[in-house]
Amino acid sequence: MSITLLLIIITCGISYYAFNNPDLMDRLILNPYRITSRNEYYRFVTSGFIHADFGHLIFNMLSLWFVGEGIERLFGMLFGSGGSLYFLFLYLVGIIVSDIPTFLKHRNSSSYNSLGASGGVSAVLFAAILFAPTMTISLYFFIRMKAFIFGILFLGYSFYEAKKGTSYVNHSAHMYGAIFGMVFMAVVYPASVPGFFAQIGEWIGTLRP
Repeated sequence: MSITLLLIIITCGISYYAFNNPDLMDRLILNPYRITSRNEYYRFVTSGFIHADFGHLIFNMLSLWFVGEGIERLFGMLFGSGGSLYFLFLYLVGIIVSDIPTFLKHRNSSSYNSLGASGGVSAVLFAAILFAPTMTISLYFFIRMKAFIFGILFLGYSFYEAKKGTSYVNHSAHMYGAIFGMVFMAVVYPASVPGFFAQIGEWIGTLRP
């Protein structure tokens, strides 16, 4: 069984159980104030395994499924038997890193909560985008675009919404998770950086008459 599938099964199981158990949801959710006042740092990780509702859960897990196994196989080719550990590190640390800005911003707010695997999913997705920027990404099964174009739009939208700060969605987690994913890929596989620009250049070349 792949690490991707295992993460999906665990996340779906914990999320479903938490839907029907408010006490568990309360113990696992990212609440910056409780982390600060009670040193409950485990919440940085556990909040990535619970979701607000079925729509939130399904969207994140489908996104992870679409790109996760590909990156997991890539890491297996690049790093051999240690590839699974690289992938697991990317996903879990992506969840943690993506929530640090939120934690710093809301650490004195007892009413603020955040949850979901979006930071980890964004990290995996953008690691894939750095490695293969001209692969095609489908949105809602009918909008298709090159991955690097989607990445630019995604980062721009996340930055705008995070700065506006009026949405209940934690857009900053999406943005910082994405940035972490690209940085991680660049560090563990430096050839991905020149490869990124080379692939985009080749694609642009195909558009010229």
